[in-house]
Amino acid sequence: MKQNVEPEASDIQGKNEMKTKLIIFLLFSTLLPTFCMASQVAGVIAGSTALVSEAAIGTNALVKKVKKNKKKQVKVKDASALQLSEEEQRKYDYFFLEAVRLKEKKDYAAAFGLLQHCLDINPNSASALYEISQYYMFLRQLPQGQAALEKAVANAPDNFWYSQGLVSLYQQQDQLDKAVVLLEQMVTRFPGKQDPLFNLLDIYGRQEKYDDVIATLNRLEKRLGKSEQLSMEKFRIYLQMKDDKKAFQEIESLVQEYPMDTRYQVILGDVYLQNGKKQEAYDAYQKVLAVEPDNPMALFSMASYYQQNDQKELYQQQLDTLLLNKKVSSDIKLNVMRQVIVTNEQAGKDSTQVINLFERVMRQDVDDPQIPMLYAQYLLSKNMEDASVPVLEQVVDLDPMNKAARLMLISSAVKKEDYKQIIKICEPGIETTPDALEFYYYLAIAYNQAEQTDSVVSICKKALDHITPDTKKEVVSDFYSIMGDMYHTKKQMAEAYAAYDSALVYNPSNIGALNNYAYYLSLERRDLDKAEEMSYKTVKAEPNNATYLDTYAWILFEKGNYAEARIYIDNAMKSDGEKSSEVVEHCGDIYYMTGDVEGALKYWKKSLEMGNDSKTLKQKIEKKKYIAE
Repeated sequence: MKQNVEPEASDIQGKNEMKTKLIIFLLFSTLLPTFCMASQVAGVIAGSTALVSEAAIGTNALVKKVKKNKKKQVKVKDASALQLSEEEQRKYDYFFLEAVRLKEKKDYAAAFGLLQHCLDINPNSASALYEISQYYMFLRQLPQGQAALEKAVANAPDNFWYSQGLVSLYQQQDQLDKAVVLLEQMVTRFPGKQDPLFNLLDIYGRQEKYDDVIATLNRLEKRLGKSEQLSMEKFRIYLQMKDDKKAFQEIESLVQEYPMDTRYQVILGDVYLQNGKKQEAYDAYQKVLAVEPDNPMALFSMASYYQQNDQKELYQQQLDTLLLNKKVSSDIKLNVMRQVIVTNEQAGKDSTQVINLFERVMRQDVDDPQIPMLYAQYLLSKNMEDASVPVLEQVVDLDPMNKAARLMLISSAVKKEDYKQIIKICEPGIETTPDALEFYYYLAIAYNQAEQTDSVVSICKKALDHITPDTKKEVVSDFYSIMGDMYHTKKQMAEAYAAYDSALVYNPSNIGALNNYAYYLSLERRDLDKAEEMSYKTVKAEPNNATYLDTYAWILFEKGNYAEARIYIDNAMKSDGEKSSEVVEHCGDIYYMTGDVEGALKYWKKSLEMGNDSKTLKQKIEKKKYIAE
């Protein structure tokens, strides 16, 4: 049901004139500081309407024909604004500004009603017509929306944004002929705007009206000056028109326009080469090289020339001339090597040629890390990880802050379980890239493998000093979890439990922290209900994990739930738990408490054979009974 917000006319007329002007002024100054009064301005710019997106405008619907004969409009002002009486204009201004205010408050129904009232007062107001057209679009009432927008454009022909909005609507509804008519008018009406010409290019191209495309490109060239982009587009269109003569004349004219820019001469050669004019291409390249022997574009284009002519030796020599030339920048060499890789892959050749070329380039005094980085990535793509390591090390030497290269080196070291190499890579990594938390994490793991417990705690604390609001909570949780493990190793149980608590605050689903926290509580025979709750979460998350099943079974054992504990310890044994001497010993303990002494002895003996150095294990076997630690 539409909300009626329109005040009675008698109420408005009865207000004090000064008070009314003050209200309008306050609305005007606080709600719309850049909006001129409707009696003075044709409307707001297109971007002011937040309600309707272009997608809403683009729905197919019936449309009305554009009227060809338009009445003469008053520039800038609404068409009929001057015909209103002072009282009518005051009412219009009030209702329109109130509609804008309600729209800002997202009270769209009320705003729509007020806009309709504005049009009752002034049916030709472009600003009200434009605004109400957006509501019609949103409501999928496209015929009404299009009609309102067309009328807004007719009444305010000098408002670029109204016209642009109508063009977009025409295009999205595939009314291209109407769009073209309006765009051609806009080209004349708004000579400082280039968008109408680019829109015409798009439409004429879709309609395959190539003569019109060329004419439009010429108009753009007249406004913007001759450029590579415009000339290349005209060249492409001429080729589609089968007019090769004009196509090549276009590129030749670009060279004539900029005779001192050898880049355009190389482009001309490339165009010749791509279109089978090999001799003309060769002459163009040689003309450039005669003046600039080290011109990288010409050198590379000559290599392409030799390649197309199947002159393999000359092609290779030309690549060497380019890639081994110290006067050629690293960026150009990098692009050439990328092109060589692509060409090699497309031809289905092996990697030997590319690798040999990289090696020759690398034997130079390479001081840019981009080329060795590309080489390393290429080696990794060919599963040559060992060969990539020294190349990546060179990258890190050249660019110590190269995080990607350092992570690749870490990945290789992790696969080899080489914790010394991880330490070697990560220690300088946290110095050069202190915000890269990955380096702290791998370094903590490596220190743990090296049994440097204090170093693990220290590096985790350093990592936590670098967390930000954007840091993933799971990452922070992992660092606290590692600290908890280390404090347990140091027998600092209060600190260990505090660290685990912090880990679970950041990530309540940290399975590793839940398991270790629960297990250490069970070993101390404290807070067993809390331990059981945490351990059950791990079993639920990973029901086939032998470690988690063993922890849960042992907590149940400590709570005296022996029958239930046996179920879980049996599941642990089935899930590779029998590979752990500790799990096997627990199995024996649980079997004993369920009355299976023979089964208990079997598992105790097996655990001892596996190398278990438990203080009580031998006593259990000798006395044939469970002995608590």
